[in-house]
Amino acid sequence: MQKIIFSPSTYIQGRNEINNLSKYIINLDKKQAYIIIDEFIYNAYKYKIIKSFENSKIKYDFVIFNGECCLEEIDKHRKVLKNYDIIVGIGGGKALDFAKAISYYENYPVIIVPTVASTDAPCSRLSAIYTKEGQFSHYLTLKNSPNIVVVDVDIIMKAPIRFLIAGMGDALSTYYEVEACYKSNSKAITGGYVTEHILMLSKLCRDTILNEGYKAILSIKDGICTSSLEKIIEANIYLSGIGFENGGLSVAHAIHNGLTILEDSYKSLHGEKVAFATIVQLVLENRDLEEIKNIILFCKQVGLPTNLEELGINNISNEDIKNVAKISCDLKYSVKNHFLDIKEEDIFSAIILANRISKEVIS
Repeated sequence: MQKIIFSPSTYIQGRNEINNLSKYIINLDKKQAYIIIDEFIYNAYKYKIIKSFENSKIKYDFVIFNGECCLEEIDKHRKVLKNYDIIVGIGGGKALDFAKAISYYENYPVIIVPTVASTDAPCSRLSAIYTKEGQFSHYLTLKNSPNIVVVDVDIIMKAPIRFLIAGMGDALSTYYEVEACYKSNSKAITGGYVTEHILMLSKLCRDTILNEGYKAILSIKDGICTSSLEKIIEANIYLSGIGFENGGLSVAHAIHNGLTILEDSYKSLHGEKVAFATIVQLVLENRDLEEIKNIILFCKQVGLPTNLEELGINNISNEDIKNVAKISCDLKYSVKNHFLDIKEEDIFSAIILANRISKEVIS
């Protein structure tokens, strides 16, 4: 039985790491950087980034990310890369997936600089591709993991707190999905089976979220950098990223993808949808009620949505939920990686029951 572990060649997390960006490009022996960056981050940090290139011979250009990681936009950027030798992605999850996808098609090395800790995308050997309209299309499996992931704690701290909270929602699913893949003996994105190391790493990810999450939020609110905050950033970005990629995705992310067909779901972030979908997975598995309640209460404590209304999905019909369940069970998604033989009606029932349990916990 072949077991494989993918990971970035280098993961760097620290304070003011954006100041060292040019050094990391030089370490890869590259000289011409194509920097894809979110517009807000460009406006907020362009002078810091420019300063990092002072006294270096690196040539670079900034390109503003338009907001959607779709094939049409990827093709536009691929046509203008002949004068560059490295891609640098700076921004949120979609901008980073976009940079990784371009590096995949053009065989360029890539440095990833997440500016929020909202997803586990930065470390993964994967890009989530969407349609121009914003609906999930497919996962693009890349040839290599990012060459370097640079996490500047100070930038993460200054991002809206909602992103850090959403990252905890995404990371919270890691252990439950990896465990499902482990029990079902499913192959991960790597093409190999789940190692004991990855199962334990994903458990550490969940435990870190539950133990440090609330303290990290208080740290952000008080504008201080604490051990809890640094641990949550590492869990959101690294532990979750390495965990899901080498352990696999399952029901929670399949339901997330199903939820994206609902227009109202566009108001919620990826990790917010995954948080609710994780509760649905626990209900589907018929976990102990106390365990389900504990996860719901944690989510409420940190501000993660635990039912459809909190996701902004109001007045949903049973027919809508059936459509979500149908999309979730599409075998191109990850529901097949579960140890249960899951049908559309199982997802439908679990969504309704999870929604009800959450509201009962509120009362």
